Amino acid sequence: MKRPALITGLALLLVLWTVLTLADRASFTVHMIAHMGVVAGAAPLIAIGLSGTRLDFPSTLPWLTPLTASLIELFAVWSWHVPALRSLSETSPPVAMLEQLIFLGAGLALWLSCLGGAATGREERRLVGTFGLLFTSMHMTLLGALLALSPRTLYGDGEVSCLGVTLSSAVDQQAGGVVMLLVGAAVYLAGGVALLARTLNAPLPDR
Repeated sequence: MKRPALITGLALLLVLWTVLTLADRASFTVHMIAHMGVVAGAAPLIAIGLSGTRLDFPSTLPWLTPLTASLIELFAVWSWHVPALRSLSETSPPVAMLEQLIFLGAGLALWLSCLGGAATGREERRLVGTFGLLFTSMHMTLLGALLALSPRTLYGDGEVSCLGVTLSSAVDQQAGGVVMLLVGAAVYLAGGVALLARTLNAPLPDR
């Protein structure tokens, strides 16, 4: 299962970054599709593939707990959606590449801290991971709602092309917020619930 997950995650990453390169980077919806695809699609698949290997983050970075990783992701996500940084990413390919690498690193840090690490303490890590993923789901929901319901346009002021569909900047921002709500919040919520279920179903240690 690990090898197919790793291959699928890397392939998805390649597709997402290819689309981002070829599409109109001024479209906030295109950005959000790539963003959510990286952190909520490719990252968990790659994390499954890397767990238990020498590239497993928790094995090499003991300080990287699910709660620490969730705060790193919070800072990365909210920072890159500040209008000034978003505008810089749209106009500068190197900055856009840096943005995507940070998203990938933050996503991998969170998912690997929940799914990886040594067998010792795994159940405790899953329990903490439940809170980390649910917290991430909450702040993704909040940011997505703020973007979708904002009374003014935060990014751009003209029309953009979203995968061949022309949208006004306001509709583009609303659509991007909805993508974050539907994909990001749902995936992290599902991940947190799955970790909690596995923890509750784990056999009790022998006394």
